[in-house]
Amino acid sequence: MRQSSLVVVANRLPLDDSAAPDGACEWRRSPGGLASALHAILQQTPATWVGWAGGVGAAPTLSDIGSLRLRPMALSEEELRGYYEGFANSTLWPLYHDAVEPPVFHRGWWETYSDVNRRFAECAAEVVEPGGVLWVQDYHLQLVPDLLRRLRPDVLIGFFLHVPFPPPELFMQLPRRNELLRGMLGADLVGFQRPQAAHNVSQLAVKLLGARVTANDQITLDGRTVRTGAFPVSIDVAEMQSLSARPDVRDRAQQLRADLGRPRQVLLSVDRLDYTKGIEHRLTAYSELLHEGRVKVRDTVMVQVVVPSRERVENYRVLRDRIEGEVGRINGEYGRVGEPAIHYLNQPFDRADLAALYQTADVMVVTPLRDGMNLVAKEYVAARADSSGALVLSEFTGCAAELEDAFLVNPHDVDGLKETLLRAMEADPVDLARRMAAMRAHLSSHDIVAWARAYLKTLDRTGRVAARLRREPPPQGTQIQTSRS
Repeated sequence: MRQSSLVVVANRLPLDDSAAPDGACEWRRSPGGLASALHAILQQTPATWVGWAGGVGAAPTLSDIGSLRLRPMALSEEELRGYYEGFANSTLWPLYHDAVEPPVFHRGWWETYSDVNRRFAECAAEVVEPGGVLWVQDYHLQLVPDLLRRLRPDVLIGFFLHVPFPPPELFMQLPRRNELLRGMLGADLVGFQRPQAAHNVSQLAVKLLGARVTANDQITLDGRTVRTGAFPVSIDVAEMQSLSARPDVRDRAQQLRADLGRPRQVLLSVDRLDYTKGIEHRLTAYSELLHEGRVKVRDTVMVQVVVPSRERVENYRVLRDRIEGEVGRINGEYGRVGEPAIHYLNQPFDRADLAALYQTADVMVVTPLRDGMNLVAKEYVAARADSSGALVLSEFTGCAAELEDAFLVNPHDVDGLKETLLRAMEADPVDLARRMAAMRAHLSSHDIVAWARAYLKTLDRTGRVAARLRREPPPQGTQIQTSRS
């Protein structure tokens, strides 16, 4: 079996399963934030990626993509329900997002989550070279670092949490809190989006595990030191800039504006279907602005893109129905023939279409109730080559600390959200250009490669792994044929 010096372990492979017109199975880049981010780096860096291939049943046989080897993990129907839909997304996800929705605790889910984490750890332990680096990603695999510590004490183990980590009083609600905390602390370096998350973990390590903590949140547990730190994740800035400069994308943006009736203002939101994204609060604010006559349908149009997500989970199906019902009510009350108040699209978009949408929008509205980072906001900034456009951004996103020149808002405050939307729509173009230029300057030196290099350099102090990371954008539209085993 071939081994790699760098192995990424994540819930999903950086690919999506989709059927070609002739029925053949093809694999493409996934639209997910984590997959897109790491894929941009690892496609040209020698590494192995261990992850679920999507679907239920036997794992497919996958060819390598350049220097990236793929090790697909299989999930049974029972494992999908218990590990993924259950413990990961009905227990941990809501709790880690400030319990926006009540978390559900189910003992059977925990057993399945533990079993799947063990299988991921065993697979990763097989494919990493002696003295190599294992980089475990996110809340789905929170037990894996400690399992790997026992299986492969010779390697460096990193863990990065892409979502927020909750305050201690919320984390304490988890029935298996000690095991989850010890699981992530099996890593040599635990990375977070924001410094507060690292502080939350260090407090819990003292309280629950009897660890010792230094002033900079370094944790001593079981006779070894676990380093923690904030490493805000970013995007492939060069790729988005390149897409936005393409003539076909620019033409598509102009056509979109024409299709929308050439309004004075286009407001755009692009969200994965999730109750943390603040979609309903946003619709309420926009509806009230229409009712008060402060926004006119003929002058302004909102485009709300909702990418389908976790459609098998009941809470998400209910949320989709509520959103679609509210959009229908608003359009029925304020729209006109050929002039809807809100253009609602419940579908995924490819990268080029997203770049065109970003260029069409005068105001990008990114208002989650809680978000670890939010890469859509960064993509919008990267797409605005002429430094035009306004970004309305929730204070409760990780990127709010970086994009300070956005129009920051508390999305729970509907009146404040209304006023902020109007401020952004009515802002002086000179002020908008200043804000956008500052945000673009920040992103230019804080792209996805800088993020990965900073994390891996901290994990591997020799700098060998970080030095391999290249800045060349990955080739677009890479596809490989697969066969089911």
